[in-house]
Amino acid sequence: MNKTILAVPKGRILNDLKLFFAKIKIFPDPDLFNENTRNLIFKTNIPNLDIVKVRSFDVANFVKFGGADFGICGKDVIEEFISNEFFAMLNLNIGKCRLAIAGEVGDVNFKQKDKIRVATKYVNITQKYFENLGIQAEIIKLNGALEIATKLNLCDYIVDLVSTGQTLLNNNMVEIEKILDVSSFLIVNRTSFKTKNNEVNFLLKNFEFYDENL
Repeated sequence: MNKTILAVPKGRILNDLKLFFAKIKIFPDPDLFNENTRNLIFKTNIPNLDIVKVRSFDVANFVKFGGADFGICGKDVIEEFISNEFFAMLNLNIGKCRLAIAGEVGDVNFKQKDKIRVATKYVNITQKYFENLGIQAEIIKLNGALEIATKLNLCDYIVDLVSTGQTLLNNNMVEIEKILDVSSFLIVNRTSFKTKNNEVNFLLKNFEFYDENL
């Protein structure tokens, strides 16, 4: 019997997922929630369901190219990697935050500028955002250390996920404008949706049960 694979992101959302899985009676190997483990594939109490833990951006590609049947990823990832090869099936209402443009305190009037430079890992979302505003933006792709990019004159502004905003404040930066509200969704591979109908319905039924009992 072929395994059904669910891809989940590393990082802060694992705390939310621990409670989430417990409520829908899916119990992964406890090592899934251990940040120090080097394991990447984890068994669950459901014999035919394994979980893989990957980088948040990689979840969409694992599902898109068939490495996983399902994935849990943020709206930010879905919008950045828009594809006909997976479907966003259900908003899980966990991992809530927002994608926003931020800049140094005292430099928040980006809409008055004709040309700016922006650092982000969300290249596609950011490009569309500024094109819609009619602002010429040079996008620099960075996967981390965004908060120091303006200090080193690498860029004028950054686009990144914001939760409490404390990291920005610690770096003398401020959130200027929200681009996108973000929460985590269950996504499914297009082929798996057709060929693994029982597995798809099983997960959807359980995930929807969680939503009804929030």
